[in-house]
Amino acid sequence: MIAVLGLALGVLLGVFLKPDVPLGLEPYLPIAVVAALDAVFGGMRAYLDGIFDDKVFVVSFVSNVVIAAGIVYVGDKLGVGGQLSTGVIVVLGIRIFSNVAAIRRHLFHA
Repeated sequence: MIAVLGLALGVLLGVFLKPDVPLGLEPYLPIAVVAALDAVFGGMRAYLDGIFDDKVFVVSFVSNVVIAAGIVYVGDKLGVGGQLSTGVIVVLGIRIFSNVAAIRRHLFHA
């Protein structure tokens, strides 16, 4: 629950403070956000399943963001950054929808 509150606080601070993202990091921000959302929804699913572990959540959160950004970085260096970005978004999107479906089934028994 603390992670969800921290996420909400971070979103509110971002909306009100409007921080500037360095130009070199702009291509990686959307990928990092989607990777972080994947970890958050995975954590929510684990919490509802009764198997949530805060250490696993933190490691998953950080590693998702680092690995996704690393894949896009390598793609940029190889000249195929757009294709690898799309691939990362598709894979993480599937995982997010899978987790959201499991959360929905758990909450609404449907």
